[in-house]
Parts: sequence; structure tokens; C-alpha cells
Amino acid sequence: MNVDEEIQQLKQEIKRLGHKQRDGSYKVTFGVLFNDDRCANIFEALVGTLRAAKKRKVLAYDGELLLQGVHDNVEIVLKPEPEAA
Repeated sequence: MNVDEEIQQLKQEIKRLGHKQRDGSYKVTFGVLFNDDRCANIFEALVGTLRAAKKRKVLAYDGELLLQGVHDNVEIVLKPEPEAA
């Protein structure tokens, strides 16, 4: 998978595991994502995929590098899809 494909897959997993917000965004904690068996099988480097998605402004979270255990409660927000014109 290339980076764009991994980001698309990550978006699907965040929607599956997260909670939809009123603004159309989805929230999930890093710990939920990291400890999910399906995500573990899909993503070789979950943290790297998260960083690439953040850089592309697809999602947002506090900090730069997320570490399992230390950052399990950090909220990851998948930004709402732009409305089609």
C-alpha cells in the first residue's frame, strides 16, 4: 500500500472505532486505534500513517510523536469531509 491508500484505510478505521461528532468529524483515542487487532494487521507503522495524515491535514491530534502507553488517551480527530459542490 502506498501512503495515500494507507490514509484512506486509516480514515475507514477511525470511522469504525471512533465516535461521530456534531460537526461531522470522528474522534478516537490513540490507545483504541493502537490496541485494535484489525488495525494492527493493516498498518505496519500506525504512527507513521498518523503523522502522514496529520501533515496532509486529514486529521488532528496534540503532539508530534505518539507512543503506546504514554499517549493512549490522546484524542485523534478525523476532520469532516468537505461538502461536494
